[in-house]
Amino acid sequence: MSNRMSTTQKLWLGLVILALLSPVGIIIPDKVKAGSAWGEWGADEIQKMVGFAPQGMQKLADIWKAPMPDYALKGWEEKGLGMLSLAYVISAAVGIGIIAAISMLFGKIVNKKE
Repeated sequence: MSNRMSTTQKLWLGLVILALLSPVGIIIPDKVKAGSAWGEWGADEIQKMVGFAPQGMQKLADIWKAPMPDYALKGWEEKGLGMLSLAYVISAAVGIGIIAAISMLFGKIVNKKE
């Protein structure tokens, strides 16, 4: 029996590592007093940073409402960086689980047709 990891095991390990690293995007800006997480700016934040927000961004900003706004459970935003970091990891795990479930379901549907 080989001790080598299968491709699927490597994929899951990589996803776990990425989920655990997901809070880095809020920890570093917090520690260096850089404001909000890199790249997660809304139209209002873009407006403040560069003086304008693209018209398309403003137009589409309110169409999508995230199931877990700010990657946190309701009320967790005020509980500090530690709890917010945990919320990011939970959000990543939920997202990975949903995508994995949809992918497996899609795979079963495609395999049935063959």
